[in-house]
Amino acid sequence: MPIGSIAIGAPGEASHPDTIKASLAEFISTLIFVFAGEGSGMAFNKLTNDGSTTPAGLVAASLAHGFALFVAVSVGANISGGHVNPAVTFGAFLGGNISLIRGILYWIAQLLGSVVACLLLKLATGGLETSAFSLSSDVSVWNAVVFEIVMTFGLVYTVYATAVDPRKGDLGVIAPIAIGFIVGANILAGGAFDGASMNPAVSFGPAVVSWTWDNHWVYWVGPLIGAAIAALVYDGVFIGQATHEQLPTSDY
Repeated sequence: MPIGSIAIGAPGEASHPDTIKASLAEFISTLIFVFAGEGSGMAFNKLTNDGSTTPAGLVAASLAHGFALFVAVSVGANISGGHVNPAVTFGAFLGGNISLIRGILYWIAQLLGSVVACLLLKLATGGLETSAFSLSSDVSVWNAVVFEIVMTFGLVYTVYATAVDPRKGDLGVIAPIAIGFIVGANILAGGAFDGASMNPAVSFGPAVVSWTWDNHWVYWVGPLIGAAIAALVYDGVFIGQATHEQLPTSDY
């Protein structure tokens, strides 16, 4: 089972050049992703007089996030594994694919990348608001938690199937686009209800810059639970301990 593969990491890992480079790659990839994703919503609002909550705005958000994540994962894959998401890092940790020490550094880098992206957007747009994620008026926090659990399960399950599984073969080539596709599709499904975050870093940056924390915990609890379930199911059922022992670990 995955729990037996969990690693804390050596004390010197935090200062190892490879870990520092990987964390920097996560910072840059998350900055790229959040700048494009959050920026697309701001641009749509400017062009349509705050019309980002319309069906057209939802499609625009889906496309922007899907395309940007495809690129962000691709440019980071060879250096850090291209997590771009604390929930993905958490799922990788539970599957024994990344140590706790490196995972914490990834989280810090991802959160900082999101904050810096939102600060740059606010600066570049002359002070326009970087809107924090929020729930629709008829959606309860528990509705949103379920949405985030299911959507993030789909995301992390896709990550495991296309990027983590040592048997992936040529399927690994399409991992970034598959990951981008599932995020774009989930935004179409859940965006109208809770914004469809699936990524605590994506929610954290706008919350910090706008200093809006209403129901922010939803965008941590849901994604982390969904990621944990996906990691335990895929690693425990489809990869298994024997595969861990016989085959090399992936980038994640």
